[in-house]
Amino acid sequence: MIGEKATTDITVAQDVKELPQLKHTAKEGGDVAKNMRTELEQKIGKSVITSENYLNLAEEKKKKLIEKK
Repeated sequence: MIGEKATTDITVAQDVKELPQLKHTAKEGGDVAKNMRTELEQKIGKSVITSENYLNLAEEKKKKLIEKK
């Protein structure tokens, strides 16, 4: 989510309208998100990306709900 917000803010601040420029701002927003993630991982001493991420947990909850019915 931070990457999307960063991309939007960069695009608006630079008043970007052309596709090549939009691709560049998307890359910049992604770089912001990557840097934030790696800095956070350094501070907490572990990876924030795991096999038990939100999407997997959401799918497991859906399966359990279906099994209960």
